[in-house]
Amino acid sequence: QVQLVESGGGLVQAGDSLRLSCVASRRTISSTVMGWFRQAPGKEREFVATINWSGTSTYYADSVKGRFTISRDNAKNMVYLQMNSLNPEDTAVYYCAAGPITARTEGAYNYWGQGTQVTVSS
Repeated sequence: QVQLVESGGGLVQAGDSLRLSCVASRRTISSTVMGWFRQAPGKEREFVATINWSGTSTYYADSVKGRFTISRDNAKNMVYLQMNSLNPEDTAVYYCAAGPITARTEGAYNYWGQGTQVTVSS
């Protein structure tokens, strides 16, 4: 069992940056793929970014490519999402997820955090 806890969300202005963190408890995440998803009000949850177990491969949604960076520190059981040049369309609850394979679909991930709210004002 892997428990995931996100942090780092908040209220920022357009153009600002935020770094989200996700810590895995009770078990190392070094052998798992980690991903970030988000869900905006009234919309379905969508893929944001994913990173393989070694951190050597990353994939991003087109909407965040070039602005967001996913990274991980397996020694600390941590995954991060650096978000730059935020805009109001990035407002959502952001979820950390863990799974066995690199994928952009929710079904590929077995474990999920509770989410952290990011609100970007214009």
